[in-house]
Amino acid sequence: MPIFSTEALRDKHVLITGATGGIGYETAKLLVKMGARVTVTGRNQEKLEQLEKELLQTASKEQVFVQRADLAKQEERENLVGQAEKQLGFISGLVNSAGIGGGNLVEELDEETLDRVMNLNFKYTLLLTQAVYRKMLEKQEGAIVNLASLSGLRGTHGGTAYAASKFAVVGWTQSMALEAIEHGIRVNAVCPGYVDTEMAWNGIRRRAEKNGISFEEGMKNAASEIPSGRLSTPEEVANTIAFLLTDAAGNIVGESLKISGGSVMR
Repeated sequence: MPIFSTEALRDKHVLITGATGGIGYETAKLLVKMGARVTVTGRNQEKLEQLEKELLQTASKEQVFVQRADLAKQEERENLVGQAEKQLGFISGLVNSAGIGGGNLVEELDEETLDRVMNLNFKYTLLLTQAVYRKMLEKQEGAIVNLASLSGLRGTHGGTAYAASKFAVVGWTQSMALEAIEHGIRVNAVCPGYVDTEMAWNGIRRRAEKNGISFEEGMKNAASEIPSGRLSTPEEVANTIAFLLTDAAGNIVGESLKISGGSVMR
């Protein structure tokens, strides 16, 4: 059942990174239904084309811009922002959904993995945000939502690299929020626990293999550890992101909203 008005984000242009992943994908679909213009980006061209087809089932061509981009490359970040504004106007909202999992026990963690996780989850995301934020400063308005994680609030066994990257996102969110709100720009984060997406499946699969059980058993175990008894859905996370972009969240600043079925209460 729709819970948001089809006018809630009218006249807003939102850039969504990691739009080919489960959460970014569903967020894009929801935002166009709320009246937003959306720019979607990711590295998987095939998935981007599929997403574009789905978006155009409910949105006009004037509402959607699709561009493949590798956020690790400065010229592609800058081109993405420039082309998005050229096509759909001022970017008033940013959803930083791009990210990867991965890591290992501390004694087995290699530098290449550490760099890859930290760079994509934190460094490149911050650099893209910087490019969008400078435009927002000119207009003195905007809303930014970073995709963090419960792993950005507490550590996990074997999760040093991933947790460190998400702790960085939470710390950056809070620090930037204090600066940005002086200019009428809100910055917040969402912190999902296990979400029913490929990234979570991969993590549960690795954990199941280490414990010598099947993936199906691993899924059941993961769900049983959550007070609500199930994983969150990508749509539930998208709903929270969408709320943070609306005027209804006008005085929510620097928060890290948990979406975890009760896994962490503090």
